[in-house]
Amino acid sequence: MAAELFGERGYDAVSLDDVAERLDVTKGSLYHYFSGKEELGSAAIEALGTTWTARLAELVERVGGPPGVRLRVLVREQLIVAVRDHPAGLGLFLVPDAWPDAQRAVIKELRRRHDRLFRDIVEEGIASGEFVVVDVDTTLHCLHAAVTQAPAWFAARHGAAFDQALDRLVDTVLMLVGVGPKLVS
Repeated sequence: MAAELFGERGYDAVSLDDVAERLDVTKGSLYHYFSGKEELGSAAIEALGTTWTARLAELVERVGGPPGVRLRVLVREQLIVAVRDHPAGLGLFLVPDAWPDAQRAVIKELRRRHDRLFRDIVEEGIASGEFVVVDVDTTLHCLHAAVTQAPAWFAARHGAAFDQALDRLVDTVLMLVGVGPKLVS
């Protein structure tokens, strides 16, 4: 909840009073666990980023299979997290320079771990000949850019319309690595 508040408003616009109100606790109880806003911000970022990345890593490990299958599942789940589960969470990780140094370091490390999930699969797919890309870094930048824009594109869709939009975006993103669309409609 605190992470979402920071993501919605940005670090500077959030006070401990805001966090206490969102969590329905007293400001004093926050001070029992955190020395101040910086420590709370770091903990919130770390908790959300670690949970998010662990969820994606566990899914990829569970699914297994060739790189194309794993990348499809990874991108789809990333979109679900970004659009449905934690849309405000994207705001935490997109502009790390807007945060104080301590949080910036945490954010950059979390982004590095998150990127590694995608990078490893893309590089494996290239090595096996399954993927063809112009440049790995550019491909990953485009993939992540699509994910960050997805909430604006179709967050208001629900049910079958949400799933269809999600699958179309996943198909489009996978074309970045030379994998043709899975859907025909």
